[in-house]
Amino acid sequence: MAKKLSREEQKKKDNAAGLFIPAGFFLGFGVGFAVDNIPAGMFVGLGAGFFMYAIANYMSRKQ
Repeated sequence: MAKKLSREEQKKKDNAAGLFIPAGFFLGFGVGFAVDNIPAGMFVGLGAGFFMYAIANYMSRKQ
């Protein structure tokens, strides 16, 4: 059985998962700049960041 996390440990884990959103945004900006379509790249990167956040959030709740 998995160990139950304290409230402080859970907050740290949640804050770390929130970094996926800006990371995806900036990676999408870079890819959009490379393919000469910055708005599309930003939207794709932002969507990927939210998707990764949702996965990380789901995995941390599943424990």
